[in-house]
Amino acid sequence: MGTRVRRTFSAEFKKSAVEMVISGGKRLQDVARELGVQGAMLSKWKSDYLKYEEQSFPGRGNMMDKDNELRQLRSELTRVKEERDILKKAIKFFSRDT
Repeated sequence: MGTRVRRTFSAEFKKSAVEMVISGGKRLQDVARELGVQGAMLSKWKSDYLKYEEQSFPGRGNMMDKDNELRQLRSELTRVKEERDILKKAIKFFSRDT
């Protein structure tokens, strides 16, 4: 059994492929066939480009600005919940009748 090699495409390649579909007047399937990519993949690239425009295709391992902000907010929320729980335990401990 051979291992499949996953092909990667640069952001410039993806943007130019989408531009060929949008402004070139060619059908999506025709452009996909010319470039040697799957039609579904090119369709996803197109929808991402139309949705996020210049922020689409941030690169491997990179996040879009909104995703990075969401990750930071979730991290801060976790930290604040831990601090709250510690304070609740401290209140219970110090308010006990001795």
